[in-house]
Amino acid sequence: MNYRDLGLTDDEYKLILDFMGREPNELELGMFSVMWSEHCGYKNSRPLLKLFPTRGACVIQGPGENAGIIDIGDGDALVFKIESHNHPSAIEPYQGAATGVGGIVRDIFTMGARPIALLNSLRFGKLDDERVKELFAGVVAGIGDYGNCLGIPTVGGEVYFNDCYKENPLVNAMCIGLVKQEEIKKAVAGRAGSPIMLVGAKTGRDGIHGATFASEELSEESAAKRPAVQVGDPFMEKLLIEACLELIKEDLVDGMQDLGAAGLVSSVAETVSKKGKGAVIDVLKVPRREEGMTPYEVMLSESQERMLIIPKSGCEKRIAEIFDRWGLDAAVIGEVTDDGVFRVQEGERKVAEVPVKALTEGCPVYVREGRVPDYYKEAQDFSPEKLPEVDLKEAWIRLLSSPNIASKKWVYAQYDYQVMTNTVILPGHGDAAVLRIKGTRKGLAATVDCNSRMVYLDPYRGGMMAIAEAALNLACVGAKPLAFTNCLNFGNPEKPEIYWQLQEAVKGMSEAAVVLGTPVVSGNVSLYNESTERAVYPTPVVGMVGMLYDIDKRCDMAFKREGDVICLLGRMREELGGSEYLAVCHGIEKGKVPDIDLEELKRLIELILYLTGQKLLASCHDVSEGGLAVALAECAITGDIGFEAEMPELKRGFMFSEAPGRVVVSLREEKLALLEEACAKASIPCQVIGRVKGKEMIFCDRKGNQTALLLKEGKKLWGEAIACLMK
Repeated sequence: MNYRDLGLTDDEYKLILDFMGREPNELELGMFSVMWSEHCGYKNSRPLLKLFPTRGACVIQGPGENAGIIDIGDGDALVFKIESHNHPSAIEPYQGAATGVGGIVRDIFTMGARPIALLNSLRFGKLDDERVKELFAGVVAGIGDYGNCLGIPTVGGEVYFNDCYKENPLVNAMCIGLVKQEEIKKAVAGRAGSPIMLVGAKTGRDGIHGATFASEELSEESAAKRPAVQVGDPFMEKLLIEACLELIKEDLVDGMQDLGAAGLVSSVAETVSKKGKGAVIDVLKVPRREEGMTPYEVMLSESQERMLIIPKSGCEKRIAEIFDRWGLDAAVIGEVTDDGVFRVQEGERKVAEVPVKALTEGCPVYVREGRVPDYYKEAQDFSPEKLPEVDLKEAWIRLLSSPNIASKKWVYAQYDYQVMTNTVILPGHGDAAVLRIKGTRKGLAATVDCNSRMVYLDPYRGGMMAIAEAALNLACVGAKPLAFTNCLNFGNPEKPEIYWQLQEAVKGMSEAAVVLGTPVVSGNVSLYNESTERAVYPTPVVGMVGMLYDIDKRCDMAFKREGDVICLLGRMREELGGSEYLAVCHGIEKGKVPDIDLEELKRLIELILYLTGQKLLASCHDVSEGGLAVALAECAITGDIGFEAEMPELKRGFMFSEAPGRVVVSLREEKLALLEEACAKASIPCQVIGRVKGKEMIFCDRKGNQTALLLKEGKKLWGEAIACLMK
């Protein structure tokens, strides 16, 4: 087997020779190839990831474990992470998406937490393409079926459609778990002589070289790599969850590690390397579901629903009994050693011997030079003012029926979002999902966000906006933003223009995270997301969590009562750069990305938390895709009641600008003075722009000009757009 076929470069092969002092055999070469892939080794992104803030008052565990952990008080902790399953989903959408869910769920319960919520971020080409429709339908079905079978609610997410994702869809899955702090477990093997157990499903040939597959561009040959896509069994995973949590309750394990990318190679190497240990594994002891498997296939298999366990001394028999009761395998396949060497045996025959640190810390790291792409200056120089005027009502209608803005009910209707009976703000009703934490007054809020068009046009500002919108969405439901996880989806980092996008986006995200006090605690980097035609837009998805310390003070986006006052918190703005309006009504994706004042945003978030805490607001919704016209329409549609709003002028800039850092709220008129007083103290502009009333959605200006849309017409356009396209 040629090392180039495994994604290794000439220089990397020379480095392997230096570590080994000899030519590696086929298995050893395979071990290096998966561990040194971008998916496992982060060799192009590791220097940039150091820019992120990772510490904070609430952080218990930052990056470096299976998932991040934050303290939410009363001895409770949240465990959460987001990961990608992009390339597998492009080849086999149903199984690619389903196993993406399975993998992220295992990352959570391996830390000792019970998974309580799932979210996802999905990107596809446009729905006028039959292949895109197949991918979309398959991914949604895979996510829904796997999560529903596990009994974990899928409570939130986002879906975007753009031609850049036509050949390379993005499928990012996030999971959140709840754990008592004294029950937290980590993937650490600290004692030489400790047995290593493999538990769960049997090992097959599926998923071999999945990590390598995820670290290269998609091409016409990718379909031939269909075996690299794993096959999931959610019923087996459900049993595995319960069995593993039982081990933790009985305090039987020192550490646990999910078998995800790179299979046994990665899980063993990462577990023992943290304490400078080694390991010996006997592949003959690995329970298999296929005959004739070679050591190479056993070690690199990415078969699903498997876990690596380091038992406490003398607990192996009890662990085996528990897994046997759940109908799962539990086998001792090796032990921890103290010499820092990873040995693989096939019975008495030694088949691989590699220094553990060579696989982990020895992975080469590349600090590349970015180059500003040609499109950037062209986009910056574009002026929307030169475009011909479009009828405002027609533009509004087209935006409400744009798949990027329209209701995602076609998607979330396939998910069970109320299982466990904790979900109190349902999909489509608020800017973030909210779940109760049983036995307390606390609530958990979670969201996933990224406007990839904005990131493409200006990675630095777009990266800021991804963090800012996530934090603002949490505040809009009454939750204090605490920390985030991210999935950095980009093209080939070896291309200077792509590396520039990655570098600038991380800088922008990091700056926003520092100002807003939201550290990153976990995440995933997914590079090489491009086909022979083009790279995807840079898509750094942010999954952020926040807390409501009194869940009764939550807030949603729906207008509630006739006569309520509607206010805009933040400045009235006109910038149209990067907007959905330009894309939908003019077919243009250009323009300067609106600037963002992070300090003002921070004050706005604190203001909203005060207002929701005092129960002054009837509704709260951020202004994002589609601008003010769409934000108000969404409030009216979800509340089934119209509005009349006044603009300084009936201009497309005022109606459709997506400039960040603004929210629309509604409240009783008698509370308006309290709102204005609070805004003045926070130095946040507050402008009364209308009232909740009637069955029409009306915009007017001071000259008496008017643009109106019947509520039922808007509701139909917004509510049925995706379903109509999927017929």
